Amino acid sequence: MRRTLQAIPLLILISMILFIILNNAPGGPLAPYLSNPHITPADIERLKHNFGLDKPIYYRYFIWLGQVVRGDFGYSTSNSESVMDAILGRLPATLELQISAFLLALILGLSAGIFAAVRPYSVADYTITTFAFFGQSMPVFWFALMMQLAFAVNGIHGFGYEIRLPSAGIATLDTFDLGDRLQHLILPTIVLALLQLALYSRFMRSSMLEVIRTDYMRTASAKGLDGRTVLFKHGLKNALIPIVTVTALALPGLLGGAVVTETIFAWPGAGRMFINALGQEDIALLMGYLCILAVAVVFSNLLADVVYAWLDPRVKYD
Repeated sequence: MRRTLQAIPLLILISMILFIILNNAPGGPLAPYLSNPHITPADIERLKHNFGLDKPIYYRYFIWLGQVVRGDFGYSTSNSESVMDAILGRLPATLELQISAFLLALILGLSAGIFAAVRPYSVADYTITTFAFFGQSMPVFWFALMMQLAFAVNGIHGFGYEIRLPSAGIATLDTFDLGDRLQHLILPTIVLALLQLALYSRFMRSSMLEVIRTDYMRTASAKGLDGRTVLFKHGLKNALIPIVTVTALALPGLLGGAVVTETIFAWPGAGRMFINALGQEDIALLMGYLCILAVAVVFSNLLADVVYAWLDPRVKYD
């Protein structure tokens, strides 16, 4: 409860900073209209008055904050609809992609990290470590283009068959087809999961190595417990504490979307919407999107605190 109450002034401060920066960007909120040759200076002055832009910025901020409290983030000039409708319309596609990549990276990354930790300095450990460094160093935009070239343009050939994965979009057909959606999901999911998978495997390996060397793990083994029981019941829970931090930082990305990946794969999600709004200087949509991300970041850190206390009874907040 205390952490939740502390988050309120933090979110207000974040929104103030975002509001000041975006409203002082070149062109300001009227930038989409300034490039229209049919709009006269008199029209611009009229728009300033109608939008309240002739008022001081602090006055405009409190007006905006009052609307947000009522659930109104304003009107999107690039999508010609309310900001909340624009964001909620793109959110399902983003969550579909992000959750798929998150689960793939979490399952494979933790499994690889545990496997490397129980066989330290073996061929398997070195292989996993090399792959992790490869994943962390790989530029996302380049890897996405190479995946499109390899699996969409050239395709997979063998045994008299040819398989080509879709290179862009969320579906080929207007009607829902599970197989078609899964095919479109494969390439962007792999691209997004690569970096997270590398991070999870590295953190899991180092954390598990520390836990394996502790006294209570040796005591559990000395009692004659099965190796799997010692590893997963006594070791894994404590080794997961650093992973909670990494996961808490990754959770806001589920809402934020992957800007580069969604743009390259033409995925109709929130990340691509953000790029379009940035290019068209849609201040209202940018404010709504960034404020929702800020709430997600604060909430994920609060969730991490709760999980810390569950994993480690020594952690107390009172």
